[in-house]
Amino acid sequence: MPLVMAFQCQHTVRSETAALIDARPNIVMIFADDLGYETLGCYGGLDFQTPRLDRMAAEGLRFTRAYTSPVCTPSRVSLHTGLYVMRHRQTDVLPVHLGTNKLVDFQKLPTFAQQLRSAGYSTSVTGKWQLATLEKHPNHIRDSGFDSWCVWQIWKDGAKTVRHWNPTLNHDGRVREDVAERFGPDVLVDYVVDQMREATEANTPFLIVHNEMLPHDPIVETPDDRSAGRSASLGNMITYLDKLAGRVLDAAEDLGIRKNTYVIFMGDNGTHQRDFRNPKAGQPNERPHTRHTQAGRVNGGKYELNDAGTHVPLIVWGPDPVPVDSVCDDLVDVVDLFPTFCELAGHNVPDSISIDGHSIASQFHGRVGPKRDWVIHGIRSDVNVFDGRWRWSNHLDKLIDASELPKEQPTDASSNQPSEASAANQRLSNIFQNVSDSSPAPPPQHAE
Repeated sequence: MPLVMAFQCQHTVRSETAALIDARPNIVMIFADDLGYETLGCYGGLDFQTPRLDRMAAEGLRFTRAYTSPVCTPSRVSLHTGLYVMRHRQTDVLPVHLGTNKLVDFQKLPTFAQQLRSAGYSTSVTGKWQLATLEKHPNHIRDSGFDSWCVWQIWKDGAKTVRHWNPTLNHDGRVREDVAERFGPDVLVDYVVDQMREATEANTPFLIVHNEMLPHDPIVETPDDRSAGRSASLGNMITYLDKLAGRVLDAAEDLGIRKNTYVIFMGDNGTHQRDFRNPKAGQPNERPHTRHTQAGRVNGGKYELNDAGTHVPLIVWGPDPVPVDSVCDDLVDVVDLFPTFCELAGHNVPDSISIDGHSIASQFHGRVGPKRDWVIHGIRSDVNVFDGRWRWSNHLDKLIDASELPKEQPTDASSNQPSEASAANQRLSNIFQNVSDSSPAPPPQHAE
């Protein structure tokens, strides 16, 4: 082959390869900490101001029935692994805040970040990483599938650290020394925008999991509170979270990648029922708060296997296939994000990897896709199965009728009372048993 022709062929192959890479979409997952569906105006919430997230929903797709476990670690492990809580077996908060030696072993529990990294994606993660004590397991995040990170190092030098003002942030293995006077959530969004820019300039598709640290307690002043001379409040923290989510959306627009970037916003579990404040600053601790939607008062929240503890916002924004100002009422379990992200990236999950989720990429694009009949979540030894109407729990002798949310009504579902409720009770109990009997994943590892 003549040299010129050979060069032209090589150039053509490289151009086609670059075009293939360009065609793969970017994915940004914003995972808010302790944020139930009722906090957003677009979900009918009446108590908090969330204009950017409401606009995100108006410009994209809002799922009305997305569910997670009611506390962070079980929910986050399900997100990363696509496994139900009884299968990954991390059923409670991993005590990283106490310097535990335990970790979630993502070398035995494969993650979607590992899958996308193997497919050529640039992968990064921010914020809350309550899945291992980094001081004791410094390679844990890289082993989990992320090339780069800027996360809250929860434990350092024998003590728990702080996440908001004067945060302790681990950036690619080193604690940052340049953030002493800064607000942690601001630093994290700066990092997200930088990662988006760098990957775009490198012509590399990217995955960013942005574990937003707001509005988790303690209740603190935001930078906007300090500028305006306002007191700290849960509402102000939620509004500041809303503002920071807007910065991510703006970055996609400013970088010219809106048409090839999915931004997904989701809560990790329900809203905390009490404002945990700082008594040292003269704030009363554990002040209760109430939340309301257009449908009524929301009772319950984080740590509880009721609707308020498990029902979270899920909004998708991005390329043209995402329908504008649309709503999807399909049930969604947090485990469904693993296969969805892989499908969006054009990556086939190997048959050797077992996951419980199914892709909702079709729904992302406004098409009819596979629908699940139930979601399942848990905390400690308690498990909840919900089919969109009936809520069954292994620790209750009553079935819950959730047909008029946010109201939930206990119902007699005993076998001697033939009814729709008793049939649902048997059906959901069988689902729990079948999932419990399936092959379990390895337990969390303990390294002495």
